Amino acid sequence: MKDPRLNKLAKLLLSHSLQLGDKEKVIISAVPSSKPLVKEIMKEAYALGVIPFIIWQEEETNRIMLEHAPDEQFRLQDKWFLELFKNADAFLAIQGEENDAEFGSVPRDQFVKHGKLMKTSDDYLYENLKWVLFEYPTPGAAQKAKMNFDQFYDYVLDVSTVDYDAMHQAQQPLKDLMDRTDRVRIVGPGTDITFSINDIPAVICAGTHNVPDGEVYTAPVKDSVNGTITYNTPSPYQGVVHQNVSLTFKEGEIVEAISDHADKLNEVLDTDEGARYIGEFALGLNPVIKEPMGNILFDEKISGSLHFTPGDSYDETENGNSSSVHWDMVLIQRSEYGGGEVYFDDVLIRKDGLFVLEELKGLNP
Repeated sequence: MKDPRLNKLAKLLLSHSLQLGDKEKVIISAVPSSKPLVKEIMKEAYALGVIPFIIWQEEETNRIMLEHAPDEQFRLQDKWFLELFKNADAFLAIQGEENDAEFGSVPRDQFVKHGKLMKTSDDYLYENLKWVLFEYPTPGAAQKAKMNFDQFYDYVLDVSTVDYDAMHQAQQPLKDLMDRTDRVRIVGPGTDITFSINDIPAVICAGTHNVPDGEVYTAPVKDSVNGTITYNTPSPYQGVVHQNVSLTFKEGEIVEAISDHADKLNEVLDTDEGARYIGEFALGLNPVIKEPMGNILFDEKISGSLHFTPGDSYDETENGNSSSVHWDMVLIQRSEYGGGEVYFDDVLIRKDGLFVLEELKGLNP
């Protein structure tokens, strides 16, 4: 029997996230397991007068390609994708992780080459097309989340279809406060870090680029970060899951990096100069996402969390840092995770994951 929530989700992705209208063209990059949702998206697209094009993606074949592809293949793929994107108005990516270790065998230099040689089409996509990313529920992701598949399927659809208009309204006071803030201090177990966000705008995220969504992000002034931050959630990156990551900064640069895979961690941070500087600071605000599941699309939105991201900064919050790396690492500050405080210009704004300023209490679950 067809799940009516899939049609609701299809409408949300096309009309709220991408805001598509008559005769606009959308490219849908999707995993095979998401076919039930893709069918609903196609039906809804045609009802709106939107023209959908489907590209199917699959983990195992993508892994083989990444392991063995010569530079020429990446360059050709970049040209093909660029031409494709130039003839589209929007891009909808539907991911669905089956095996979080699938890409662990890919040589590091292949990931680096792929990122560099595909940069032209990637940049065009993000700068010129409307885009949104959704993570379809899979048995592999359910296992990581420590749920049976039926529980996880319901969970994903519930957290993805929250009231994003209400979320946007509730986030506005936080954006306004961040826009007028200079100094930030974050304190918690293994964490005492300071930095400036002066004159770097804050951006509301309420279902326009990620589903599920729920964060307000900015970036630190590049050389302003000092101190140590210790993350308390799994940090997956390119097939390796890092635990207990701790980063120490001096004048913006990561001078010490520790995890249970410290060699792999530092290998990533040595990718290029920008990988050892921070490109994003954000507060997670989705009221129904509570626990980490090793999937950053969900984990970075956890209620009472923050993420502090080594690597590239976004165009909307440009801080001068450029890198082929953008690695969101998450710290949960709710009391059951050890607690912690966030200060803006020496004023406590959040304690143990709950906002304490009156104008921000609408963001508390």
